[in-house]
Amino acid sequence: MLFEADLHTHTIASGHAYSTVKEMAEAAEKRGLKMIAITDHGLKMPGGPHEYHFGNLAALPRKIGGVEILRGVEANIIDTEGHLDLPERLLEELDIVLAGFHALTGFDGRSAEDYTRAVLAAIANPRVHLIVHPGNPEFPVDIEKLVLAAASEHKALEINNNSFSVSRQGSLPHCQLLAKLAQKHKVQVALNSDAHIFTSVGNFTRAWQVARSAGIGEDQVINKTADRVKEYLGWHRRHRETVQEGRV
Repeated sequence: MLFEADLHTHTIASGHAYSTVKEMAEAAEKRGLKMIAITDHGLKMPGGPHEYHFGNLAALPRKIGGVEILRGVEANIIDTEGHLDLPERLLEELDIVLAGFHALTGFDGRSAEDYTRAVLAAIANPRVHLIVHPGNPEFPVDIEKLVLAAASEHKALEINNNSFSVSRQGSLPHCQLLAKLAQKHKVQVALNSDAHIFTSVGNFTRAWQVARSAGIGEDQVINKTADRVKEYLGWHRRHRETVQEGRV
């Protein structure tokens, strides 16, 4: 199955990734992708980018070769109120905001209740577009509550290909449950590489196996086409503007 967009990729700006924006875009084009999101880690990630990195993302071209470039962040959820580690003024300038938990960002060793409360608050944040690697057992959450909240807020949940290889050991059964519940409640999903090097861009093989085994069809995958990604982000932009104007 060909997917046109990879919405979760990292460059050397993340500190523990190994390719440039240009290298990632060129690799994406070779894989047949039409869009990638550059989503380097938020400010609290050890070795991660400075605030200036996100302020200067406007310097990125909108297209490299035949690949559209989305300017984004993989922000860290840092408390039970779902706050992120990037200022609102910077979040406003980004095309896409991913949110998730990471070790050593100031929110370690909490209970499943705390992590569930935090992720539900993040889902309710109108700036957040996608909850990433929610099946990570290091940060346990009530997956059914997560899926129901995503359905209510019209948010997508990620099935992260990297969680089945080099990262987040033990994620598979949690991701399988998430996929089954997402299929049941018709919640949209994004299948992403979480690439930290150009050779991984656009690799969704394991994530698609998990999704397909749960009965998720192409119509539920937001990154199936670049146009579908634009529709999804556009809907949330309009909804956010409506909320800000006090009409909802």
